[in-house]
Amino acid sequence: MRRATARAALRWAALVALSAGCAGPAADVADYTGLPKWTSRAIPEARGDFRVTPDGKRVAVRYQGWTTRDFGHFRTYAYDDPRAEPPVQRVTMPAGVAGDPKKGRALFLDRVRGPCTGCHLIPGAEVWPAGSVGPDQSAIGDRKLPDQYLYQLIWDPRVVFPNTLMAPWGTMGVFTSDEIVHLVAYLQTLTGPVPPEKDPDRNPFTRRKPVGFGDNLDPTNNPAVFLTESAEALWTVRGPAGKACADCHEGGVARAMRGVAPRYPKFVKAYGRVMSVEDFLPVHAPETTGRPMPAESADNLSLTLLIKMASNGLPVNVDTSSAEARAALARGKASFYKRVGERNHACADCHTPEKGANKFLGGRLLGDVTNGLTKHFPLWRTDRSEVWGMRKRFQWCMTPLGMNMLAADSIEYAELELYLTTFDSGKPLSVPGIRH
Repeated sequence: MRRATARAALRWAALVALSAGCAGPAADVADYTGLPKWTSRAIPEARGDFRVTPDGKRVAVRYQGWTTRDFGHFRTYAYDDPRAEPPVQRVTMPAGVAGDPKKGRALFLDRVRGPCTGCHLIPGAEVWPAGSVGPDQSAIGDRKLPDQYLYQLIWDPRVVFPNTLMAPWGTMGVFTSDEIVHLVAYLQTLTGPVPPEKDPDRNPFTRRKPVGFGDNLDPTNNPAVFLTESAEALWTVRGPAGKACADCHEGGVARAMRGVAPRYPKFVKAYGRVMSVEDFLPVHAPETTGRPMPAESADNLSLTLLIKMASNGLPVNVDTSSAEARAALARGKASFYKRVGERNHACADCHTPEKGANKFLGGRLLGDVTNGLTKHFPLWRTDRSEVWGMRKRFQWCMTPLGMNMLAADSIEYAELELYLTTFDSGKPLSVPGIRH
């Protein structure tokens, strides 16, 4: 009798566990209803705005030196963008088109159109820097693959590999039908034996991985550390409203702000949305000091650096326990896995271990989200000689993918950052970082 009762109890416990398992994911399904409308408080070039030229053409307003092309034909991370991923296209290679291997090689190396070498290695000393996200194609011609098969893989590889990292070049209109015929002709010429490498760094499979830039908190090594000197003045100087940050936060920034940054991004009830430190300053500073502090402005970045540096060494500790935070987390995760833009890529394609993480995209080693990507932002970009916040890094990633960027302080980016920050939980804050 006791054994029967025990078995019944076990069955009941199993049923409860099963029910809980089914209920768990349902609670994390992304829900986009009830979100507040948000007017950007970012600097003009960080808002994702457009201007119309006299000839009626839409031109993007972006940071100096960035492309002004309008990618409006392709879906974005915007929550009010209802477009689905482009349907998979099964196609037939056109007859009567003679493939030209020379044209195919030129297309393979074209850095504006692809470049294919961002993911694939092929022979040639001028192929630099090649990537390792995709397989080495140096001798693909030896595999005797049918032309039709290769044509389909370039046009839309999802027909064969549904979870591929490769862009559907034909479906998205990046390469024309004739151009893909030329690419196929070139690939068929790649046969062995492959000449030995003269430079091991040319080959991404033997290339040395970067070792970093030394101590990021050493002011003689990281110029961003010096920017906190100007931020000290922002902290103590009174704004138009007659108040300074120091008037409300006593004891100096190092004491008053200790432990604040590790809790961001977080859901801020007063504004009904998730905010990072950079999001909070553009609304809080004008309300308290009267000083404008738009997102991605020099003042915003400097003060963010100062606030975050006060918590260096403390573990990241974002709170995702509330219903609002859990809903935001689900939306941020959905964005991370959403394929967008002209390349039809997702963040996950580059930054998860089962996809591109820890491999080379061209000459850049792709970061691994499971190791944490947020704890050192804002950071000094050595190739740009300027400080970048996390949001500008988002915008930079998405523009080359052929997607119109969102405003730096958008809710979408805040919730994506919240999701990314959960991978840094427990890891010590170390701001400012330094990266190439």
